[in-house]
Formats: sequence, structure tokens, C-alpha cells
Amino acid sequence: MENKLNRRNFLSSTALLSGGIALPSFQEADNLPSSIKNLKPLPGDIVPISVEERKQRIAKAQALMSEEKLDAIFMEGTTTSMYFTGMRWGQSERTFGVVIPAKGEIAYVCPKFEDDRAKELINTAFGAELRCWEEHESPFELIVNIVKDRGVKHRRIGIEERVRFFIADGLKKASSGFDMVDATPVTAGCRMYKSKAEISLMQKANDVTIEAYKAAFATIKPGMSQSTFAANISAAFRQLGYTGGASVQVGKYSALPHGSITPQTIREGDVVMVDGGTSCEGYASDITRTIVVGKPTQRQIDIWNLEKQAQDAAFAAVKIGATCESVDLAARRVIENAGFGKNYGLPGLPHRTGHGIGMEGHEWTNFVRGNMTKIAPGMCFSDEPTISIPGEFGIRLEDCLYIGEDGPHFFTKQSISIEQPFG
Repeated sequence: MENKLNRRNFLSSTALLSGGIALPSFQEADNLPSSIKNLKPLPGDIVPISVEERKQRIAKAQALMSEEKLDAIFMEGTTTSMYFTGMRWGQSERTFGVVIPAKGEIAYVCPKFEDDRAKELINTAFGAELRCWEEHESPFELIVNIVKDRGVKHRRIGIEERVRFFIADGLKKASSGFDMVDATPVTAGCRMYKSKAEISLMQKANDVTIEAYKAAFATIKPGMSQSTFAANISAAFRQLGYTGGASVQVGKYSALPHGSITPQTIREGDVVMVDGGTSCEGYASDITRTIVVGKPTQRQIDIWNLEKQAQDAAFAAVKIGATCESVDLAARRVIENAGFGKNYGLPGLPHRTGHGIGMEGHEWTNFVRGNMTKIAPGMCFSDEPTISIPGEFGIRLEDCLYIGEDGPHFFTKQSISIEQPFG
């Protein structure tokens, strides 16, 4: 799935607080197709990320700060804050942030009138210091002073990539003699490599997504609108106890990697592409399945089979120590050798072969040309080399994978054929 998480809310705020639970109403359940109505939550315990694991993450970040010659990193209350502290905080014009120093306990900066709410959310196991600023005061000096109070060696503060410009600029102006630099080597250096606990949560999200798809795909029929099918997918997630959804693209619109806002109706012989997922304790799934309603043409079969070959070639190239670029080249070679466009040209593969995935549907790092990052245990990626034929149709098969000590493993069974989307 290419960067559409900003268009779809995988987890409502209620579901986020309750671990992803989103139960349907009794009225809705009575009106569901039987394949969806009969769904039950999947068995097996869900184990949240522990306090001890978050402490280990902070310790790793501090070790990386030493390597990068940083005195601290600063972040807003977004996903990276959740990763390290277990706490989120909405973004507004008022600065709220977290400082992780290279040495010592973390600290928080908060508007004064919000301090009671902040204290409710802060887990003091990681640090209890909260410095507050009044409405007529600047928060930026508070942030710099936290860094100074914990010891300054390099006069360099790392800024997490989601920090907004007005905050980064305010820090720069308030921190005479300090350099504001990119904190990604630290934040990505931690988040890119998933623990067994993280992979377990991602596995659950993938398992739920496949079950939701299976139930919803059983409802598809000619004459059904795109929106009705998408609603069935969302209802299937709710029956399983999760908030999730998918983009549905039909016929010629399946050739657009991110689809179209044009209302679409499913017809006999149409290609239908479904791309979406859910989240478990904040860890995402991302799966695409492409089918034909009714009997496929030989051309549809041939292109689908070529896409499967490209996906297989990408997976075969995923080896510990290999570059991320090599995976993209392996998939692209299959498609280009079949006569399709080179260098992202259409018809052909218009985007990277895969993206990193974890707490966000798209995160570090990518299977893309020029990325010489070495594949290592703990990394997680999508494998999705689309074939787009403008004006005709597109085929995408997407399964995500994780790198174990013994190499790559898919979270999900691949599609078997154009008639059998589930392994």
C-alpha cells in the first residue's frame, strides 16, 4: 500500500485506548451477510509492549546518540513518543514534547494548563520530570534547559522527523551555540528493527486482515458498488473486534496505484484490487489482493501470473546482508523482461517494490533503487511490485514479511492464483 495511511484511520481513538477493539452494534450485526456475521474474534492472547522493552528502547537510543554525537533528541507526542514512552499527545499550536537525553532520565515539556492530563498519561518508569510553560511564555528555552541540565558535550540536538517546522525553528532560535540535526539515525535506528513482541503483534494484525478479507470477498458480486464492498470489509474487521478498512478499485481504476475517487460499480469480468489492513496494539498490517469477478481473460491471467513471479523474485532476493536496492531490482527485472516499461515507466511498475512497516503503515526502510541499506534481522517490509496498465487494469499482490535470524518470512500466505486469492 503506497502512502494512504493518511487517508484511512486504522484505529479510532476509542479502539486505540482499548487495544484495537471495535465491536459492531447489534443492529449492524443483524444486517450483515452471513459470511461476515459468522465471524468471531481470533483466539490467542495479545501481549502489549512491556515497560521493560520500552526501557531497552530508550537505552538503545541513548547508545546511538553517543555514536551520533548528540546530547539529546526531541520529539512531539506522535508515533515515536508512543514507541519509547507508551504515550501519545495530539499536535496543536501549543508545544508538547519529549526529550530523551544521551544520559539521564527523559523529560516532558507541556502547556501549564494541561499538566494534570499530562501527569495522568506519563509513565514515571521512564522519567517523571514535567516542565510547564504558561501561555505567554516560550516552551523552547525549557527544552534547551532540559538538555543543558543533563550535561552538554557535543552541543547537538537531534530533531525527530515529525517535529513541525515552527517548533524546530523555535528551538534553533532559543539554543544559541547548539546545532539542530536530524534524529533519524537514532529513531529509525531503533524502530527499524522489530523485537519478537512487535512481530507477534504484527502477525495478529495480519491474521485478522486475512480473515476479514476472506469473509468480505465471499460477498462480492456483479452490480455491487465499490463503496458497498468496502463497507463489507470494514464490517468484517468490526466483527473480528478491530477497526480496519481497505481501498477498493475496480476495472481500469485498478491501474492507478492509489485508485480514484470516481464511484465504481463491479461488473462481470472486472479486475478488483483490495488494499488495506488494521492495527493491533499500534502495529499495522498491509495486504493487497487482486481478483477478477467471474471468469478471467487469458490476458488477465497472464498479467496476474507475471505479478506473482515478480513478488516471488523479490522475496527470493531478500537475504540477510543484501541491499534493499537488490530486492527492488529483482522484482523490476521480471516485469521489464516481459516487455513492460523501464525506470518506472508505464505500463509497468511505477513505484518501489516495498516499504518498511511497523507502528506506521509506511516507515523505514524501502525496497527501492539507490537504497544501499543492508537487510538485517528484525526488519519488516511489504512486498508489492504492482503492474499498472493505464486504461486497462492493474494487478498488485502485497504481503508483508519480517526478517528472522534465518532469513525472511511472510506474515501471510501468498495468493495461489487469480481465482484463489488466499493461500
